[in-house]
Amino acid sequence: MDLDVYVTAHRAEWDRLDHLLGRGRHLTGAEADELVALYQRTATHLSLIQSSAPDPMLTARLTQLVARARATVTGTRRASWRDAARFLTAGFPAAVYRSRHWWIPTAVLSTLLAVVIGWWISTHPEVQGSIAAPEELRRMTRPGGEYETYYSSHPAASFAAQVWTNNAQAAAMCLVLGAFLCVPVLWILFLNMLNLGVGLGLMSSAGRLDTFLGLVLPHGLLELTAVFVAAGTGLRLGWTLIDPGPQSRRTALAQQGRAALGMALGLALVLFVSGLIEGFVTPSGVPTWARITIGVAAELTFLAYVYVLGGRAVRAGETGDVDTPDRSAELPVAA
Repeated sequence: MDLDVYVTAHRAEWDRLDHLLGRGRHLTGAEADELVALYQRTATHLSLIQSSAPDPMLTARLTQLVARARATVTGTRRASWRDAARFLTAGFPAAVYRSRHWWIPTAVLSTLLAVVIGWWISTHPEVQGSIAAPEELRRMTRPGGEYETYYSSHPAASFAAQVWTNNAQAAAMCLVLGAFLCVPVLWILFLNMLNLGVGLGLMSSAGRLDTFLGLVLPHGLLELTAVFVAAGTGLRLGWTLIDPGPQSRRTALAQQGRAALGMALGLALVLFVSGLIEGFVTPSGVPTWARITIGVAAELTFLAYVYVLGGRAVRAGETGDVDTPDRSAELPVAA
């Protein structure tokens, strides 16, 4: 392509499109139709220039022009409270429900791994010795030791905020890093299960497993479920790179990625609730049975939310992706 000749041939169209865009709402019917036609032609021109003779300055100008025209043609929309309500009652639970075939096996296998690690540590004194010196282990596991005082070592509000931030970061990393062929997600999961398994094993070897579970279960059920959902979704995102199905790899990854970003927002809210429980309920003087009941109730509420609202939304056609007008245009592909 001779870029100079191409620019000379189409410059008038681009200038005319720029002029019509500057008119804003003061367009006649014929001018509005002309704007749409010029937008479509300019988008084609931009694609050809990018693929055949990319020029940074010209590409930048046409990209801006096409973006302005697209906003004018398709219209712009501001997020509203209705969008937030739809996300919480349909989009987010539907996305979690649709990914259940990934996060439920992830939860089961991860929990089994933590239990096996805990059993191995509790039944092998030499493994315990490799973790810490005997005196340090007694200091961690004794009544009033580090495992118990950890949850009351800071003011409840600041501790809850810290826990929420750390867990939200871990969940976001699982969602985002899944695109790297799943490997980082598996590593993050392993580290989390290793920490849980070490606590199980050391407290079990000290005969204080009931105390440990009484401290972990109130917040841990909901917290770990959120992490498993994030990890399962990240694994699904990574698998999309390997097997995109009937869609192109780019389209399938974009669809799963948009849903994953939405889930990151929803899971941040879920982890906020678990952080409140960990900051205010876990270290409180409430009886153990009552603390565990609160944790179980929070977990069952979340599962009911996913399976009732999410299942209903999926059956109604919800996918957890953004609305069609907010997506990039997709090219058809062969089935």
